[in-house]
Amino acid sequence: MTARGVALVVDDSRVNRLVLVRHLAGLGLEAMEAENGAEALELLRATPSAFDLVLLDVLMPELDGYETLAAMKADDGLRHVPVLVVSGVEELDSVVRCIELGATDYLTKPINPRILEARIGASLAAKHLRDLELEYLEQQRLLTETIERQKTELSRFLSPQVARLISSPEGEQMLAGHRRQITVAFCDLRGFTSFAEQADPEELLGVLGEYHRMIGDAIVEHGGTLEHFAGDGVMVFFNDPVPQDDHVERAVRMAITMRERFAVLSDAWHKRGYELGFGVGIAVGYATLGRIGFEGRYDYGAIGNVVILASRLSSQAGPNQILLSQRAIAMVEGMVEVESVGELTLKGMSRPVAASNVVGVH
Repeated sequence: MTARGVALVVDDSRVNRLVLVRHLAGLGLEAMEAENGAEALELLRATPSAFDLVLLDVLMPELDGYETLAAMKADDGLRHVPVLVVSGVEELDSVVRCIELGATDYLTKPINPRILEARIGASLAAKHLRDLELEYLEQQRLLTETIERQKTELSRFLSPQVARLISSPEGEQMLAGHRRQITVAFCDLRGFTSFAEQADPEELLGVLGEYHRMIGDAIVEHGGTLEHFAGDGVMVFFNDPVPQDDHVERAVRMAITMRERFAVLSDAWHKRGYELGFGVGIAVGYATLGRIGFEGRYDYGAIGNVVILASRLSSQAGPNQILLSQRAIAMVEGMVEVESVGELTLKGMSRPVAASNVVGVH
Protein backbone atom coordinates (compact mmCIF):
# COMPACT_ATOMS: atom_id res chain seq x y z
CA MET A 1 0.00 0.00 0.00
CA THR A 2 1.37 3.42 -0.91
CA ALA A 3 2.08 5.68 2.05
CA ARG A 4 -0.64 8.27 2.61
CA GLY A 5 1.38 10.51 4.86
CA VAL A 6 3.80 10.78 7.74
CA ALA A 7 2.85 10.39 11.39
CA LEU A 8 4.85 11.26 14.50
CA VAL A 9 4.50 8.80 17.37
CA VAL A 10 5.23 10.42 20.76
CA ASP A 11 5.48 8.00 23.71
CA ASP A 12 8.11 7.38 26.37
CA SER A 13 7.58 3.61 26.04
CA ARG A 14 9.58 2.04 23.23
CA VAL A 15 7.22 -0.93 23.19
CA ASN A 16 4.17 1.32 22.76
CA ARG A 17 5.90 3.22 19.96
CA LEU A 18 6.75 -0.01 18.12
CA VAL A 19 3.15 -1.20 18.38
CA LEU A 20 1.82 2.07 16.98
CA VAL A 21 4.46 2.20 14.25
CA ARG A 22 3.45 -1.32 13.19
CA HIS A 23 -0.21 -0.30 13.05
CA LEU A 24 0.66 2.77 11.00
CA ALA A 25 2.76 0.75 8.55
CA GLY A 26 -0.21 -1.52 8.00
CA LEU A 27 -2.27 1.54 7.09
CA GLY A 28 0.31 2.73 4.61
CA LEU A 29 1.70 5.51 6.78
CA GLU A 30 5.35 6.32 7.38
CA ALA A 31 6.25 6.99 11.00
CA MET A 32 8.81 8.88 13.02
CA GLU A 33 9.30 8.53 16.76
CA ALA A 34 9.87 10.83 19.74
CA GLU A 35 10.39 9.78 23.37
CA ASN A 36 8.75 12.84 24.93
CA GLY A 37 7.01 16.12 24.22
CA ALA A 38 10.17 18.21 24.10
CA GLU A 39 11.72 15.97 21.46
CA ALA A 40 8.45 15.93 19.52
CA LEU A 41 8.20 19.73 19.43
CA GLU A 42 11.77 19.98 18.23
CA LEU A 43 11.02 17.63 15.32
CA LEU A 44 7.74 19.33 14.48
CA ARG A 45 9.17 22.84 14.52
CA ALA A 46 12.15 21.81 12.39
CA THR A 47 9.88 20.57 9.56
CA PRO A 48 6.26 21.52 10.35
CA SER A 49 4.95 20.64 6.89
CA ALA A 50 6.45 17.14 7.00
CA PHE A 51 3.88 15.68 9.40
CA ASP A 52 0.27 14.81 8.66
CA LEU A 53 -0.63 13.39 12.07
CA VAL A 54 0.65 13.13 15.66
CA LEU A 55 -0.11 10.21 17.98
CA LEU A 56 0.51 11.57 21.46
CA ASP A 57 0.79 9.89 24.85
CA VAL A 58 -0.26 11.82 27.96
CA LEU A 59 2.07 10.67 30.73
CA MET A 60 5.67 11.38 29.72
CA PRO A 61 8.78 12.84 31.38
CA GLU A 62 10.17 16.34 30.60
CA LEU A 63 7.06 17.52 28.74
CA ASP A 64 3.81 15.59 29.11
CA GLY A 65 1.06 15.25 26.52
CA TYR A 66 -1.05 18.13 27.88
CA GLU A 67 1.86 20.57 27.68
CA THR A 68 2.90 19.30 24.26
CA LEU A 69 -0.64 19.63 22.90
CA ALA A 70 -0.98 23.16 24.32
CA ALA A 71 2.37 24.17 22.77
CA MET A 72 1.36 22.81 19.37
CA LYS A 73 -1.98 24.63 19.31
CA ALA A 74 -0.26 27.88 20.34
CA ASP A 75 2.12 27.61 17.38
CA ASP A 76 0.73 29.00 14.08
CA GLY A 77 2.84 26.54 12.13
CA LEU A 78 1.62 23.48 14.05
CA ARG A 79 -1.92 24.22 15.21
CA HIS A 80 -3.52 22.57 12.19
CA VAL A 81 -1.66 19.24 12.51
CA PRO A 82 -4.22 16.66 13.79
CA VAL A 83 -3.37 15.14 17.17
CA LEU A 84 -4.74 11.79 18.32
CA VAL A 85 -4.13 11.25 22.01
CA VAL A 86 -3.32 7.58 22.66
CA SER A 87 -3.12 7.05 26.40
CA GLY A 88 -3.59 4.52 29.18
CA VAL A 89 -5.32 7.25 31.23
CA GLU A 90 -9.03 6.49 31.03
CA GLU A 91 -10.36 9.27 33.30
CA LEU A 92 -13.04 11.46 31.75
CA ASP A 93 -11.25 14.60 32.99
CA SER A 94 -8.20 13.70 30.92
CA VAL A 95 -10.33 13.13 27.81
CA VAL A 96 -12.13 16.46 28.26
CA ARG A 97 -8.90 18.32 28.92
CA CYS A 98 -7.24 17.01 25.76
CA ILE A 99 -10.25 17.74 23.59
CA GLU A 100 -10.44 21.26 25.04
CA LEU A 101 -6.74 21.74 24.27
CA GLY A 102 -7.40 20.89 20.64
CA ALA A 103 -6.94 17.13 20.27
CA THR A 104 -8.79 15.58 17.33
CA ASP A 105 -9.69 12.48 19.34
CA TYR A 106 -8.77 10.47 22.44
CA LEU A 107 -8.09 6.74 22.30
CA THR A 108 -7.32 4.54 25.27
CA LYS A 109 -4.85 1.68 25.40
CA PRO A 110 -4.86 -1.14 24.46
CA ILE A 111 -5.62 0.14 20.96
CA ASN A 112 -8.38 -1.38 18.87
CA PRO A 113 -6.84 -1.53 15.35
CA ARG A 114 -10.16 -0.90 13.56
CA ILE A 115 -10.99 2.12 15.72
CA LEU A 116 -7.45 3.44 15.24
CA GLU A 117 -7.77 3.06 11.47
CA ALA A 118 -11.10 4.90 11.46
CA ARG A 119 -9.81 7.77 13.61
CA ILE A 120 -6.65 8.12 11.53
CA GLY A 121 -8.67 8.09 8.30
CA ALA A 122 -10.99 10.81 9.59
CA SER A 123 -8.06 12.91 10.84
CA LEU A 124 -6.16 12.66 7.57
CA ALA A 125 -9.28 13.51 5.57
CA ALA A 126 -9.84 16.61 7.73
CA LYS A 127 -6.20 17.64 7.30
CA HIS A 128 -6.41 17.10 3.55
CA LEU A 129 -9.42 19.41 3.36
CA ARG A 130 -7.58 21.96 5.49
CA ASP A 131 -4.52 21.71 3.22
CA LEU A 132 -6.74 22.26 0.16
CA GLU A 133 -8.28 25.31 1.85
CA LEU A 134 -4.86 26.74 2.64
CA GLU A 135 -3.71 26.05 -0.91
CA TYR A 136 -6.80 27.78 -2.27
CA LEU A 137 -6.26 30.80 -0.01
CA GLU A 138 -2.63 30.97 -1.10
CA GLN A 139 -3.67 30.81 -4.76
CA GLN A 140 -6.17 33.60 -4.15
CA ARG A 141 -3.46 35.68 -2.47
CA LEU A 142 -1.10 35.12 -5.38
CA LEU A 143 -3.88 35.89 -7.86
CA THR A 144 -4.68 39.12 -6.04
CA GLU A 145 -1.00 40.08 -6.05
CA THR A 146 -0.78 39.26 -9.77
CA ILE A 147 -3.84 41.36 -10.56
CA GLU A 148 -2.53 44.29 -8.54
CA ARG A 149 0.86 43.97 -10.22
CA GLN A 150 -0.80 43.88 -13.63
CA LYS A 151 -2.85 46.95 -12.73
CA THR A 152 0.34 48.72 -11.74
CA GLU A 153 2.02 47.67 -14.98
CA LEU A 154 -1.10 48.66 -16.92
CA SER A 155 -1.13 52.12 -15.36
CA ARG A 156 2.39 52.68 -16.66
CA PHE A 157 1.06 52.49 -20.23
CA LEU A 158 -2.45 53.92 -19.81
CA SER A 159 -3.96 56.94 -18.12
CA PRO A 160 -4.92 55.98 -14.54
CA GLN A 161 -8.60 56.61 -15.32
CA VAL A 162 -8.50 54.21 -18.27
CA ALA A 163 -6.55 51.58 -16.31
CA ARG A 164 -9.22 51.66 -13.59
CA LEU A 165 -11.92 51.47 -16.27
CA ILE A 166 -10.44 48.33 -17.78
CA SER A 167 -10.24 46.58 -14.42
CA SER A 168 -13.76 47.52 -13.24
CA PRO A 169 -16.97 45.49 -13.84
CA GLU A 170 -18.82 48.47 -15.33
CA GLY A 171 -15.90 49.36 -17.59
CA GLU A 172 -16.91 47.11 -20.49
CA GLN A 173 -19.99 49.22 -21.24
CA MET A 174 -17.88 52.38 -21.29
CA LEU A 175 -15.27 50.74 -23.49
CA ALA A 176 -17.93 49.59 -25.96
CA GLY A 177 -18.67 53.22 -26.85
CA HIS A 178 -20.62 56.20 -25.54
CA ARG A 179 -21.20 59.85 -26.37
CA ARG A 180 -20.30 62.73 -24.06
CA GLN A 181 -19.29 66.36 -24.09
CA ILE A 182 -15.55 66.65 -23.54
CA THR A 183 -12.80 69.22 -23.61
CA VAL A 184 -9.89 68.29 -25.85
CA ALA A 185 -6.41 69.77 -25.60
CA PHE A 186 -3.68 69.25 -28.20
CA CYS A 187 -0.18 70.49 -27.54
CA ASP A 188 3.11 70.18 -29.36
CA LEU A 189 6.45 71.89 -29.87
CA ARG A 190 7.12 74.67 -32.32
CA GLY A 191 10.32 74.15 -34.30
CA PHE A 192 10.53 70.46 -33.38
CA THR A 193 10.77 69.16 -36.95
CA SER A 194 13.81 71.34 -37.69
CA PHE A 195 15.36 70.39 -34.36
CA ALA A 196 14.79 66.66 -35.02
CA GLU A 197 16.52 66.93 -38.40
CA GLN A 198 19.67 68.41 -36.84
CA ALA A 199 19.91 66.85 -33.38
CA ASP A 200 21.65 63.59 -32.56
CA PRO A 201 19.28 60.77 -31.53
CA GLU A 202 20.51 60.96 -27.95
CA GLU A 203 19.82 64.70 -27.78
CA LEU A 204 16.40 64.21 -29.35
CA LEU A 205 15.39 61.52 -26.85
CA GLY A 206 16.73 63.59 -23.96
CA VAL A 207 14.65 66.63 -24.91
CA LEU A 208 11.54 64.50 -25.49
CA GLY A 209 12.03 62.78 -22.15
CA GLU A 210 12.13 66.09 -20.26
CA TYR A 211 9.16 67.41 -22.23
CA HIS A 212 7.05 64.28 -21.71
CA ARG A 213 7.76 64.21 -17.97
CA MET A 214 6.63 67.82 -17.66
CA ILE A 215 3.53 67.16 -19.76
CA GLY A 216 2.69 63.95 -17.90
CA ASP A 217 2.92 65.56 -14.46
CA ALA A 218 0.58 68.39 -15.50
CA ILE A 219 -1.95 65.96 -17.00
CA VAL A 220 -2.11 63.89 -13.81
CA GLU A 221 -2.31 66.98 -11.58
CA HIS A 222 -5.37 68.30 -13.44
CA GLY A 223 -7.15 64.97 -13.90
CA GLY A 224 -6.81 64.73 -17.66
CA THR A 225 -7.05 61.53 -19.70
CA LEU A 226 -4.05 61.06 -21.96
CA GLU A 227 -5.20 59.83 -25.37
CA HIS A 228 -1.77 59.49 -26.91
CA PHE A 229 1.80 60.71 -27.25
CA ALA A 230 3.04 61.06 -30.82
CA GLY A 231 6.57 62.44 -30.74
CA ASP A 232 6.16 66.01 -29.55
CA GLY A 233 2.36 65.93 -30.06
CA VAL A 234 0.08 65.11 -27.13
CA MET A 235 -3.71 64.76 -26.98
CA VAL A 236 -5.55 65.01 -23.66
CA PHE A 237 -9.26 65.11 -22.95
CA PHE A 238 -11.37 65.89 -19.90
CA ASN A 239 -14.78 64.80 -18.58
CA ASP A 240 -14.28 61.16 -19.56
CA PRO A 241 -14.17 58.45 -18.39
CA VAL A 242 -14.54 60.31 -15.07
CA PRO A 243 -17.22 63.07 -15.25
CA GLN A 244 -15.87 66.55 -14.40
CA ASP A 245 -18.20 69.53 -14.07
CA ASP A 246 -15.23 71.89 -14.50
CA HIS A 247 -13.63 70.06 -17.44
CA VAL A 248 -13.01 73.21 -19.52
CA GLU A 249 -11.40 75.01 -16.61
CA ARG A 250 -9.23 71.98 -15.87
CA ALA A 251 -7.99 71.89 -19.46
CA VAL A 252 -7.17 75.61 -19.50
CA ARG A 253 -5.39 75.50 -16.14
CA MET A 254 -3.42 72.46 -17.29
CA ALA A 255 -2.32 74.29 -20.43
CA ILE A 256 -1.26 77.35 -18.41
CA THR A 257 0.71 75.11 -16.03
CA MET A 258 2.43 73.47 -18.98
CA ARG A 259 3.28 76.83 -20.53
CA GLU A 260 4.83 78.07 -17.28
CA ARG A 261 6.89 74.92 -16.80
CA PHE A 262 7.88 74.86 -20.45
CA ALA A 263 9.48 78.29 -20.00
CA VAL A 264 11.96 76.73 -17.53
CA LEU A 265 12.78 73.90 -19.94
CA SER A 266 13.05 76.33 -22.85
CA ASP A 267 15.62 78.46 -21.05
CA ALA A 268 17.77 75.40 -20.35
CA TRP A 269 17.44 74.20 -23.95
CA HIS A 270 18.27 77.64 -25.30
CA LYS A 271 21.62 77.50 -23.51
CA ARG A 272 22.32 74.27 -25.39
CA GLY A 273 21.33 75.83 -28.69
CA TYR A 274 17.84 74.34 -28.97
CA GLU A 275 15.17 76.85 -30.07
CA LEU A 276 11.79 75.33 -29.32
CA GLY A 277 8.38 76.81 -28.61
CA PHE A 278 5.16 75.43 -27.12
CA GLY A 279 1.62 75.70 -28.49
CA VAL A 280 -1.79 74.43 -27.35
CA GLY A 281 -5.25 74.21 -28.92
CA ILE A 282 -8.36 73.63 -26.77
CA ALA A 283 -11.92 72.96 -27.94
CA VAL A 284 -15.19 71.81 -26.34
CA GLY A 285 -17.83 69.59 -27.94
CA TYR A 286 -19.46 66.18 -28.14
CA ALA A 287 -17.51 63.10 -29.13
CA THR A 288 -17.89 59.34 -29.24
CA LEU A 289 -15.49 57.67 -26.82
CA GLY A 290 -14.49 54.07 -26.28
CA ARG A 291 -12.20 51.28 -27.35
CA ILE A 292 -10.38 51.88 -30.64
CA GLY A 293 -8.08 49.45 -32.40
CA PHE A 294 -7.90 45.72 -33.09
CA GLU A 295 -7.45 42.48 -31.18
CA GLY A 296 -4.15 42.65 -29.34
CA ARG A 297 -3.76 46.43 -29.62
CA TYR A 298 -6.52 48.65 -28.28
CA ASP A 299 -6.50 52.29 -27.23
CA TYR A 300 -9.14 54.33 -25.46
CA GLY A 301 -9.90 57.30 -27.65
CA ALA A 302 -12.31 60.04 -28.74
CA ILE A 303 -13.74 60.62 -32.20
CA GLY A 304 -15.57 63.75 -33.31
CA ASN A 305 -15.26 67.27 -34.73
CA VAL A 306 -14.11 68.56 -31.34
CA VAL A 307 -10.94 66.47 -31.68
CA ILE A 308 -10.26 67.83 -35.17
CA LEU A 309 -10.89 71.42 -34.07
CA ALA A 310 -8.52 71.18 -31.08
CA SER A 311 -5.86 69.66 -33.31
CA ARG A 312 -6.20 72.39 -35.93
CA LEU A 313 -6.08 75.14 -33.29
CA SER A 314 -2.92 73.59 -31.90
CA SER A 315 -1.30 73.60 -35.33
CA GLN A 316 -2.12 77.33 -35.66
CA ALA A 317 -0.90 78.28 -32.19
CA GLY A 318 2.31 80.25 -32.12
CA PRO A 319 5.06 79.79 -29.53
CA ASN A 320 3.59 80.04 -26.03
CA GLN A 321 0.04 80.47 -27.31
CA ILE A 322 -2.99 78.64 -25.90
CA LEU A 323 -5.77 78.99 -28.46
CA LEU A 324 -9.35 78.44 -27.29
CA SER A 325 -12.39 77.78 -29.44
CA GLN A 326 -15.32 80.16 -29.12
CA ARG A 327 -17.35 77.70 -27.03
CA ALA A 328 -14.41 77.08 -24.71
CA ILE A 329 -14.00 80.84 -24.17
CA ALA A 330 -17.68 81.17 -23.24
CA MET A 331 -17.40 78.36 -20.66
CA VAL A 332 -14.43 79.92 -18.81
CA GLU A 333 -15.49 83.53 -19.14
CA GLY A 334 -14.36 85.50 -16.12
CA MET A 335 -11.74 82.91 -15.19
CA VAL A 336 -9.11 83.78 -17.78
CA GLU A 337 -7.90 86.83 -19.64
CA VAL A 338 -7.86 86.31 -23.40
CA GLU A 339 -6.96 88.22 -26.54
CA SER A 340 -8.66 87.56 -29.85
CA VAL A 341 -6.56 86.23 -32.71
CA GLY A 342 -9.44 86.76 -35.14
CA GLU A 343 -10.93 84.18 -37.42
CA LEU A 344 -8.63 81.39 -38.49
CA THR A 345 -8.85 79.38 -41.66
CA LEU A 346 -8.26 75.85 -40.49
CA LYS A 347 -7.55 72.81 -42.63
CA GLY A 348 -10.68 70.73 -43.11
CA MET A 349 -13.01 73.44 -41.77
CA SER A 350 -15.54 74.85 -44.26
CA ARG A 351 -15.72 78.23 -42.50
CA PRO A 352 -13.24 80.41 -40.60
CA VAL A 353 -13.14 79.74 -36.85
CA ALA A 354 -12.92 82.46 -34.20
CA ALA A 355 -10.28 81.82 -31.56
CA SER A 356 -8.54 83.60 -28.69
CA ASN A 357 -5.22 83.24 -26.94
CA VAL A 358 -5.06 82.83 -23.15
CA VAL A 359 -3.03 85.69 -21.73
CA GLY A 360 -3.46 84.90 -18.05
CA VAL A 361 -5.79 83.64 -15.35
CA HIS A 362 -7.80 85.72 -12.91
